[in-house]
Amino acid sequence: MRRLQEHLHSTEMEGQEEGKNKRSRKMKSKSESSWTMNINLPADHNTIFPLLLAATFSNSESLVKKCLTKLRRSPLFQSPTQLMPIISLIPALLNSKSAAIASRSAEIVGAASLVSLEINEQIACDCQTVKALASLVIKSERNVSVAACNALLDLCTTSVGRQRLLHFSALQTLIYFQYDSPYSSEGLVSRLLLVSRSSFPGFLCTRDHGNISSLKLGIKDDELTILLHDVVVDLINTCNIRQLENIPKDLSEDLFLFLKKLWSKVHNQMLNENVLECCQLKNFYLSNITINSLAESIFRLSIIVTPPAVYSHQTVKRNIFCFSDFTFKDFILNRWEVSPFLLRGSSSVLLNEDGIFSSIFQSLSCEKLFPSLVPSILQGQISCLPIVSDELDIFNFLKEVRSKLGCPPIYEQDIRIVKTDKHSKDEVHFFQENPGSCGVKAPHFLLIRDILKCQEACKEGYTIAMRGMEFRSEKVAAIADGLASLFGQPSAGANIYLTPPNSQGLARHYDDHCVFVCQLFGSKRWKIFSQPNMQLPHLYDALDTHSIETVDSSMAECSQLLLNEGDILYIPRGFPHEASTDDGGHDEPAEFSMHLTLGIEVEPPFEWEGFVHVALFSWSKTEHQHYPASSSSLSRILDFMSVKLLHVSIGLLGDSDPTFRKACLVAAISEPSDTNSWLDLNQRSTFRNLIGKISSKASFSEAIQSVEAAIQKNEDPFQRIRWLQFLSKESETVEESHWDAPFMAAQKMFPPYVEHREKAESEFMHIKSKFCSEVQYKDVSGGYMVLHEKYKKVRKQYMNGMLSLHCN
Repeated sequence: MRRLQEHLHSTEMEGQEEGKNKRSRKMKSKSESSWTMNINLPADHNTIFPLLLAATFSNSESLVKKCLTKLRRSPLFQSPTQLMPIISLIPALLNSKSAAIASRSAEIVGAASLVSLEINEQIACDCQTVKALASLVIKSERNVSVAACNALLDLCTTSVGRQRLLHFSALQTLIYFQYDSPYSSEGLVSRLLLVSRSSFPGFLCTRDHGNISSLKLGIKDDELTILLHDVVVDLINTCNIRQLENIPKDLSEDLFLFLKKLWSKVHNQMLNENVLECCQLKNFYLSNITINSLAESIFRLSIIVTPPAVYSHQTVKRNIFCFSDFTFKDFILNRWEVSPFLLRGSSSVLLNEDGIFSSIFQSLSCEKLFPSLVPSILQGQISCLPIVSDELDIFNFLKEVRSKLGCPPIYEQDIRIVKTDKHSKDEVHFFQENPGSCGVKAPHFLLIRDILKCQEACKEGYTIAMRGMEFRSEKVAAIADGLASLFGQPSAGANIYLTPPNSQGLARHYDDHCVFVCQLFGSKRWKIFSQPNMQLPHLYDALDTHSIETVDSSMAECSQLLLNEGDILYIPRGFPHEASTDDGGHDEPAEFSMHLTLGIEVEPPFEWEGFVHVALFSWSKTEHQHYPASSSSLSRILDFMSVKLLHVSIGLLGDSDPTFRKACLVAAISEPSDTNSWLDLNQRSTFRNLIGKISSKASFSEAIQSVEAAIQKNEDPFQRIRWLQFLSKESETVEESHWDAPFMAAQKMFPPYVEHREKAESEFMHIKSKFCSEVQYKDVSGGYMVLHEKYKKVRKQYMNGMLSLHCN
């Protein structure tokens, strides 16, 4: 200890002498001089820790600085185990009153965080270190704030680091700083909010010659601001829903609005290809924030901010059906999923301020004439990346699309520019395919130059077809949401079509979903053909193009209708149709047309087949709660597999019986007073009818053959009903755990099941009879509504997220 004190004294003397020499030398920048001092500490790095320890507790500021400088250069950073003792001193050093010590200590933390995952986790789990770093950001000294931000970013390189920063409320501290901390002469105004109120000096930069996925945000002459952005965006994109909800509402809303303003600026630069090469810029700081990560932050914050307004299902029903003598009840009982129907309106409907379509009509009009209207509709759009049908975790979706979120619209996925040749009846696309280097079709992003070309395409007779309008316009989203509620579905889709005079856009086709065609501008002539197949198509099933091609347009079953402004045409799924803007041989000249198509997309769980699967699942779960614990293994296999086989049999009935594929409207009955309404009675009657069909037609042998065929092809025989796992929060029995891996269950249990075929068939018939006699509608509807709400919640989160990224 005495030798250590002597060494400490001599080192301090050296420091004082060095200080005198330093003052006589030419002044260097602070950041440079702090790491290039002539230091005369022992070369042995094993002495650094005891020296640093002694200097820290003796308040020897100059020696602490020297030790930190020596430490940064020492081989200790190659040896994680030797770094551990020094890390224990970091909280005290970060809280030093000396800005130089705090700054150098933050740099040590950052460098150590990158040494290994173990060191990173060790630092991140130290509450005092994390809180000290977050508080250092609010220091008025610029170099301290910069060093602290850099250290936080280094900790953010691992998921453990990010999670611990969130656990210790680093995000809230940084956001609060934006309000409460003075910065230079800017007073109490937040640095980020101040920037948002002025012209933000941000640019999109690239190191990869314009590759959209490599575009990053850059700021001139403002390193701290860009670092703050990096940390906040990193942490926002790590938050789960609970962590997002823990952010005070007013702060999350302000941060959301700020990021939206920033997004609007850089999104416009991206579309205009106003991208700068980093090597051409001076005094320029490049962020780690990419277009994708900024878009993800906005998407995530949209989940907790106030959602956009929606129309109630009563409002939508009144606007669609109350302008006609045909009531909603008549429509459901006689037309729904049965036959097309035209609801005559008038142009006054579109001008009525209380009408749901008037706001769309007025916003799109803008006193612009076709085709000059086209760019105003297409600008500000992004790609609405498809979400998997049974995805019930919005954060899992974000993880899957992270590298693509926020990119410009993709041709064919988001927009089609197409016309049908009058002679060949084939569709012709304005933009040709763009094959990649490996023969794989590369995505064609539509930038400003392409959007301007769309205007020229319209002059050549091409139709502009924009998909996913419910994700691009709050006005359309409000209508789609109300329409979905009216028909008891989690969501509804919307497309918009702009067609020039004397032209046909899409070729004859049928849809896998029911549509309401709402004529907004001009008029359009429709041909609707009889349904070639009485079985309604499943959503996402491959369409039978052969049956469409063989439809004869001269058939008597072909209906020809002219839609004028305010008219609404209903077309059930499976009915071939085509539309054009020709004059039909009349004296009136053809004109430009715009119509909005609202799609009722009935996903498999919400067809009547899905409702019956829910009924069987719920009934079986109740039965298993009373299953004797002493039952033999074979008895359990027979019971378990018979239930699964009955699910398969129900699916086979759904492939042949049209009633099973009809949309279930149970979720449309939203009020207690509706339980004795005509719709409720209709749904109960349909359910009893289907249970009767299961009782009389569900076949053991056909189900066995179906499972055997699937296993032989190495396919999952229960893939069709995988969504049933969402009905249960957690597995309560051995049998239920197999819902997470039904194919493994089949592989394991099916051989002994078919080995005892007679017993298996007897058990199957027993299960079927017991289920059909005991199941009650009221016991099923509750579980069905839980499933419906889960789907609806995620669809709503997706809709809000996509809406937040559009800059219209």
